Amino acid sequence: MNKTIRRASVFTLLLVLALLVRATWVQFYEGRALAEDKDNRRNAIEQYAYPLGNIIVGGDAVTGSARTKGSDLAYKRTYTDGSLYASVTGFSSQVYGATQLEGIYQELLDGTDNRLKNPLDTVTGKRSDPGDVVTTIDPDVQKAAYEALGDKKGAAVAIDPKTGRILGVVSTPSYDPSVLSTGDSDAWEKLTKNPDKPMTNRALRQPLPPGSTFKLVVAAAALEDGLYSSVDERTDSENPYTLPGTTRVLENENTSAPCENASIRVALQYSCNNVFAKMAVDLGQDKLKAMAEKFGFNDASQDVPVRAYTSVYPSDMDKSSTALTGIGQFDVTATPLQMAMVSAAIANGGKLVSPHMVSQISNADGDVLENYDDETESKEIVGSSTAEQLRSAMQTVVDEGTGTNAQISGATVGGKTGTAQHGENNSKTPYAWFTSYAKDDSSGREVAVAVLVEQSNAARSEVSGNGLAAPVAKAMMQAALKN
Repeated sequence: MNKTIRRASVFTLLLVLALLVRATWVQFYEGRALAEDKDNRRNAIEQYAYPLGNIIVGGDAVTGSARTKGSDLAYKRTYTDGSLYASVTGFSSQVYGATQLEGIYQELLDGTDNRLKNPLDTVTGKRSDPGDVVTTIDPDVQKAAYEALGDKKGAAVAIDPKTGRILGVVSTPSYDPSVLSTGDSDAWEKLTKNPDKPMTNRALRQPLPPGSTFKLVVAAAALEDGLYSSVDERTDSENPYTLPGTTRVLENENTSAPCENASIRVALQYSCNNVFAKMAVDLGQDKLKAMAEKFGFNDASQDVPVRAYTSVYPSDMDKSSTALTGIGQFDVTATPLQMAMVSAAIANGGKLVSPHMVSQISNADGDVLENYDDETESKEIVGSSTAEQLRSAMQTVVDEGTGTNAQISGATVGGKTGTAQHGENNSKTPYAWFTSYAKDDSSGREVAVAVLVEQSNAARSEVSGNGLAAPVAKAMMQAALKN
């Protein structure tokens, strides 16, 4: 073979190899990227070619699938009581994607999860029948919270302290996910531009100053540290209290309350700011931060399984700022989920069971693929003695203090109110909080809740944790205890 032919052959072979490499690249890499491109219409066509699996609440599906007309997408997502369960399900839209449980379990619900495939499906590439998501939500608790919040802007969470099962997650105002199923642009624009942000899950994803409900964390830190030996020991707390290094006097809401040197029980009963501000300074920010983090603050990966926004206890403060954190102000923020976790740990003897709102996932035949109730973790936040004392003090709050609207006949109830300042110099309407636990005296059934009312029609002078938030908590606790 002469040199010219040999060179031409080598060149041709290199061209063939290059073509094979390029074809392989396009097929396996660029093809995959194209398949995963959110703007690829074929993905939506495939996803909605068949009915989706369902999200189950209380044994019944709260989602469904319906045939479409005049569309290349054969099915659309439907919702039963969509506004009631939107903070649980999220939405699944042909155009705008999927959120919350719809998004987290999208592959399970559309049948593409590998766990759904049998050996034959793996060989043939056949799409599997979709699976279902079984939630821990109690429909009675969910409905009680939703109806009690009514037209208020707020949120509520209920947890079973023994199991960590989330019984209710409500955020108001809500929205009906059905209006987004087909990608209605007018509905999308109306929801996303609504100043009340109905698509924001306030229960999990909008941390705000917790106000006096945070005093439970401060009290827990003081008892665990040994700063005070019991909730009935008198504290060293002058009244009025001047913030360290300033001339600012921290006043109590009830100026006639017996807050000077008050015990932790009395200070919780009357929500004495001077006691807990001084206590925070005496403990120091490091010890207080450590206790807050044990309860779940500063956890950036709090999944239930929806990722909750981080509740924050700040760092690098001077003493005056540390004092303000003692009453749940300055840069302290918390979600209703976080404050429900505080009450849940106290109710459960000081142990916090990891909260979760999905019980299990299953295939089309009902076979369990994963049981999350069996995967919960429990960690000790405070000792059993500290938890018992805090429960007792919280009962005093409900029996004789600022939380009387949460009383339930036939049940032992403990709670803590909170009214958090909002706006510069408290210029805007305060946030009303209530966190509590209840135990049925006959059945022993328990529940822990937290309620936030961000805004209501009440006059500013009428905004309080007891007036606005405690009745919502009561309705949720009653619903949980009777089931």
